[in-house]
Amino acid sequence: MDVPGAVWRKSTRSGSSGSCVEVADNLPGVVGVRDSKDSAGPVLAFDPAAWSAFVHHTRRGLR
Repeated sequence: MDVPGAVWRKSTRSGSSGSCVEVADNLPGVVGVRDSKDSAGPVLAFDPAAWSAFVHHTRRGLR
């Protein structure tokens, strides 16, 4: 799925296998998430506040 203006980046924690997600957080009012192995595939769209909460709680769980 094409998302005009999206700048995609992989997690710094992604392994050498490339199995990870890509995030586009430069879009107004939405954070896009997609499978890095299928860049033409579907994109999940999250409210920025919901995405921020997800990342925050995920990081807390890793410590």
